Amino acid sequence: MTDRRWETRLLALLAAVLVVFGLTAVYGASSLLTTAGGQVGSAFALRQALGALVGGVIATLLARSDYRQWRRYAWPVLGGATVLLVIPLLPFTHGLAPTLNGARRWVDLGFVTVQPSELAKFAVVVWTAMLAAKKGEQIRTFRNGVLPFLVILAPLVGLIFLEPNLSMALLVAILAGVVLFTAGARIGHFLLVAVVAAPLVFGGIVTAQYRVARILTFLNPGAAPEEATWQVKQSLVGIGAGRLFGVGLGQGQQKLGYLPYAYSDFIFSTIGEEWGFIGVLVILALFGTFVWLGFRIARSAGDPFGQLLAVGLTALIGVTAALHIGVSLALLPATGITLPFISYGRSSLLVALVATGVLISVGQGRRRTNGAA
Repeated sequence: MTDRRWETRLLALLAAVLVVFGLTAVYGASSLLTTAGGQVGSAFALRQALGALVGGVIATLLARSDYRQWRRYAWPVLGGATVLLVIPLLPFTHGLAPTLNGARRWVDLGFVTVQPSELAKFAVVVWTAMLAAKKGEQIRTFRNGVLPFLVILAPLVGLIFLEPNLSMALLVAILAGVVLFTAGARIGHFLLVAVVAAPLVFGGIVTAQYRVARILTFLNPGAAPEEATWQVKQSLVGIGAGRLFGVGLGQGQQKLGYLPYAYSDFIFSTIGEEWGFIGVLVILALFGTFVWLGFRIARSAGDPFGQLLAVGLTALIGVTAALHIGVSLALLPATGITLPFISYGRSSLLVALVATGVLISVGQGRRRTNGAA
């Protein structure tokens, strides 16, 4: 039997490199900032480092565990994520879930503040993989295959939308779709769901003026007012200013009030400015290799649940990264999607590390199965 441990080892190494790269990038993007509350921006990097330490320990423990246990935990994990999503929507929970930047997307648990929609990404992947593996060939039917997933996932996606967070709601739906497609769901069923969901998505866009502005700006940036195109323009200016080798760590100008959230939603632009085209290529290579390894692990997993789980977790990293980079390059409408492992945000970082740990567990579980055989 061929020893394929290099895949899981390289995956762990890639995650570590991305985390270190992210800590450096967050420090460079926030080191000269002072927040409205008087906090020095460089403290972001310190808090992110603490999150990386905790997440790294959890990921290590998960990598050494048996991923098959997640089949039993799928319902409780999904239920826990749903409860956390409900808390910000309740009118009497402002103490736990205050309004920040016009939205209630975070829950203060006392010892840590979490973003429930980030946790929902992982929960949906685990739950969808569990149920799809259990259904087997039934997944190709609509009534017994796709419909049960819609009954559970549609309300959960709706909770994320009500935060409001349309982009994250769509991302969670995409991740579930990737797992279902891998499990064998029919294209025609996806088209049917898309036709039914399209008016709902359209209604969600037109009911918020800022969403309409983002879509119109993306479709016709030349005709949009300057304030509507500001973020995208500054993102491209920053990337262009970096040229080949960048202006140097911490020397970027876009973070000084020109590009909002340069340390989170637009950190790819900051990397392009401070690390240049070389830094951008390194990021693309790291994520591309991560996705390649994830799919290799999925292809050789020992059971259907492991295969679907690995595909979903790989997509969780890959699709999220692609959306973030697409927004930064003006290839997609502007939205607040973080770059896994790299953007500031401990919930995002924790979910990325947990996903990596479980993915490594799938790869190691394959070897245990082969060894037992």
